[in-house]
Amino acid sequence: MNNHATLEKMSSMKLHGMWRIFKSLLETGTNDMTTDEVIGSLVDAQWDEMYNRKFNRLLNAAKFRYQASFEQIDFSSQRQINKNDLLRFATCDWVKKGHSLIITGATGVGKSYIACALGNQACKEGFKVLYLNCLKLFSQLKFAKADGSYFKEMKRIQQQDLLIMDDFGLEPLDAQSRLILLEILEDRHGRKSTMITSQLPAKTWHDFIGEPTIADAICDRLIHKSYQINLKGESLRKKAKDNS
Repeated sequence: MNNHATLEKMSSMKLHGMWRIFKSLLETGTNDMTTDEVIGSLVDAQWDEMYNRKFNRLLNAAKFRYQASFEQIDFSSQRQINKNDLLRFATCDWVKKGHSLIITGATGVGKSYIACALGNQACKEGFKVLYLNCLKLFSQLKFAKADGSYFKEMKRIQQQDLLIMDDFGLEPLDAQSRLILLEILEDRHGRKSTMITSQLPAKTWHDFIGEPTIADAICDRLIHKSYQINLKGESLRKKAKDNS
């Protein structure tokens, strides 16, 4: 067998994980390994290579605001975060089932960071995730209506396994924004997961949305059938500034 030719074929087929391990085995020798162990090492290396490639692709496509990880979340008692609850969310079973999550709390308590950390976990599980700031989202979709790309953008949003809508409620919704929000939720309801962060308590959203009929429809599709996390404590940004 021509090992050099085998390496070239692996490279040509983009089996980079196998290529790396096979080359290493040729250099170090395989006298103490069985055939099964050699094959297992090659397959494991290629699986890791493909997993990492897919994860990085999903991570780049998600466009998270923060490079957040679950391990870095602050579980101090002041924030009143139930670590067991977040551990359950980190398994992403709720994403598999198409359930949704609302994270509320005052500015600076870490809503966006936790949202990005949970989004990161979803990427690790192979889910397609997209992070969007609500202010930019509604503006972009209004422009999309004007230039003819609206349906393309809505399809892209609909295809995400998890849509993260950050900073909901920072400015009043006009009639067009209400209808856009309802359309997004209608397309995802019962099929795909949505995560929303907001400074406003969820119980005030109906009044905030403004139009009772639209508000009823939005709240029915989101608030009444979602998990909720309410963060407490002082602003982490302010705390970090005071300690600097």
